[in-house]
Amino acid sequence: MPRCPGRAIALACALALLIAAGVQADAPAPVEQAPLEELSRLTLNHPDPRFGGLSGLVITADGTKITMVSDRGPMIAANLLREGDRITGIDGVRFFLMRTEKGNPITGYRGNAEGLAWNGRGGHLVSFEGWHRIRDHPSPEARGLLGYDCPGFPALQMNSGLEALARDPAGTVYAIPERSGAWARPFPVWRIRNGSCDTKLQIPRRGSFLVTGADIGPDGRLYLLERHFALLGFATRIRAFTLTGDRLTDEETLLETGLGALGNMEGIASWRDATGAIRLLILADDNFSVFQTSLMVEYRLRPARPAPIRPTPRPDRPSDAAN
Repeated sequence: MPRCPGRAIALACALALLIAAGVQADAPAPVEQAPLEELSRLTLNHPDPRFGGLSGLVITADGTKITMVSDRGPMIAANLLREGDRITGIDGVRFFLMRTEKGNPITGYRGNAEGLAWNGRGGHLVSFEGWHRIRDHPSPEARGLLGYDCPGFPALQMNSGLEALARDPAGTVYAIPERSGAWARPFPVWRIRNGSCDTKLQIPRRGSFLVTGADIGPDGRLYLLERHFALLGFATRIRAFTLTGDRLTDEETLLETGLGALGNMEGIASWRDATGAIRLLILADDNFSVFQTSLMVEYRLRPARPAPIRPTPRPDRPSDAAN
């Protein structure tokens, strides 16, 4: 093998040595794209003092309107303003005071709303913690209807109850608590269908992240929003699962941020745009604190294979609902 007689030609000689040894330099490894592409990030503001504590979120099938619930009781509807792929603001904000089964306003201890899902009839399902329950609201200010509570709800931890709520097109409801009760214990998923409840579905607990939101996407997958809190702020994670009978399979981490990258993200909603791509919209609970914001971020899921051009119809959710 040849020797290199000086520093001036060190780089060229190093190359010659590689060639003499029959070694070829590897091509640069391709950079793998993140599964989610951030499209827009917006801080929501409104002068009404009831605007805040936004914990649950749904979006219409065409991505134009949202409904949110606050952990202090009101349901809030708004239109999304868009320019191309970006969300630029909201307008038409409307506040609704939800009511109990007896028609009384939901306030105080009863009003800690956390999860939100379409009910398949133009109204909403709302999950609450504190007093752990799910109620069906045919319209924002209608009385809450019974029929979705499960035997295990009363045993849930205080202030760590039914954070995530989702409903699939067939009408099955999925309710997930914030905590599992132990580090090595998976998160239970209460599956409510045909008037009965089961917990055969379980979500593996990965690290210190806790559940804050969920949605069944246009592709039928379960999208799970999670957060981790430390002194430096909140970290955010989004995982996706395939519903396969009594199992959750094909676990995929779509997003995991560092501390302080986003906020206290608690709401997640999905829709399919005109190109066929799935969008994920997530929302932060500001806890009515001057140190936090009601941040909204929208992502586009990069498909593993070409997506259909036309959006998939979603009969379970409105396409142009006014609330």
